Amino acid sequence: MEEKNSRLKRILTLFITFFKIGAFTFGGGYAMIPLIQREVVENKKWITDDDILEVIAIAESTPGPIAINSATFIGYKVAGFWGSFFATLGVVLPSFVIILAISFVLREFQHLKAVKYAFFGIRAGVLALLLKSVWTMYKKCPKKVFAYALLGLAFVSVAVLDLPVLLVIICCAVAGLINSIIVRRRAK
Repeated sequence: MEEKNSRLKRILTLFITFFKIGAFTFGGGYAMIPLIQREVVENKKWITDDDILEVIAIAESTPGPIAINSATFIGYKVAGFWGSFFATLGVVLPSFVIILAISFVLREFQHLKAVKYAFFGIRAGVLALLLKSVWTMYKKCPKKVFAYALLGLAFVSVAVLDLPVLLVIICCAVAGLINSIIVRRRAK
C-alpha cells in the first residue's frame, strides 16, 4: 500500500512539474530545455546531467515535439508507463488550454500595438532561452575536432543549404556511429 502511494505521489509530482514547465515556457520545446534540465536534474534529481543530454538527443531524433518526447522519456524513467503518460499530459495541457483560449480572443486584439510589442518581447525571451540551451549543451559535449566539424557541417546543411532536419540528424547519427567504431578499433 505504501509503495502504491509513493508511486502515485511520483506520478502526481511528474504531472505538476511538467505542467509548470508547459505553462510558464513560451517559444516551444527548445525554450523548455533549460527549464526541464533545472527541474528534473537540479531540483528533483530524477536524472543526471549526462542523462539530460541523452534525453535531448533521443527526443530530437524521434518524431514529435522535443518537449513532449522529453517529458515522455523522463516520465517513463521515473514512474513507468503512467509516469510517461502524466508527464506528457502535464507538458501538453497548458499549451492546449492557452491556445484554445487565445484562438477565441486573438482576432479581436491582434491589431493593438501593445499586443504586437508583447509578442516581440516574448520572441526576445525565447531567443535567450534557446541560447542558454545551446550553451549548456555545448559545455557538456566532447570538444574534439570531429565534433566541431560535424557541428559546422550540420549547421551549414540546415541553415544555408536548407536540407531537411531529419536527414541531417540521421546523417549525424550515422557519422557518430562510424566515428566511434573507428576510435574503438584504433584504441585496440
